[in-house]
Amino acid sequence: MPEWLVLTLAMLAACVVVVLITLVRHRTAADDEDPSETPDVIEYMTMWIGVVYAIVLGLAIAGVWEGRSAAQDHVQAEATALHEISERVRVYPADVRDRIRDDIQTYVSHVVTTEWDTMADQSQVTERGGELFERVRQDVTDYRPASDFEAQAYQPLLDQVTMASQARIARAESTGETMPGVVWFGLIAGAVVTIGMIFALQIRRTTRELVLAGLFSALIAFLLFLIWDFDSPYSRGVTASADPFLNLFPGAGD
Repeated sequence: MPEWLVLTLAMLAACVVVVLITLVRHRTAADDEDPSETPDVIEYMTMWIGVVYAIVLGLAIAGVWEGRSAAQDHVQAEATALHEISERVRVYPADVRDRIRDDIQTYVSHVVTTEWDTMADQSQVTERGGELFERVRQDVTDYRPASDFEAQAYQPLLDQVTMASQARIARAESTGETMPGVVWFGLIAGAVVTIGMIFALQIRRTTRELVLAGLFSALIAFLLFLIWDFDSPYSRGVTASADPFLNLFPGAGD
């Protein structure tokens, strides 16, 4: 099911639930009930519950967005390090240079095709990707410089291999969901309490109040969906992109 359809259904469901509860409550209310006589303490509690929950939602959205941005940074760092290796090996003999570049191209092609789909579907990297990366590492580390010029390029190449390895590990660790289950429990429970406080204020069945209650519940549903959408950086919504690999290694996705 498309994500936009899931979002639309969630928002509509939230609106319908609030409106139905309001209508049912209105029909079952006592005849002498006066909606205007809401105790001040309830209004005070409702205000602070809304404020606290808004802060929690804001922090949750900021957290998942930061996780998504960090995932994209890992991809950029890995692609940049591999590109630096590919460029700096030009000082090596042609056979060594071509072997390293071919192995890097093979690794990148695997990442942007097979491994990227695996991260999206299974939230993990592939063993084959690790094997291809180790081949690149061995190509660089096992070569013995034959001149001072090559020796000067050797250590920077090792540094770039280390940077690429660290970025790959970080990418592997960021493939899953970042929000713990207890946080989701708090977010959902907070949404129920916050929307439930609408009825504590003895909402009436006027068109204006029903529309506002529906929009308020739809907004909370949208924000919760937004958190869920950003929570998995490589598989849902605005995902981290493989563009850094594709931009630095044209043809890798073919």
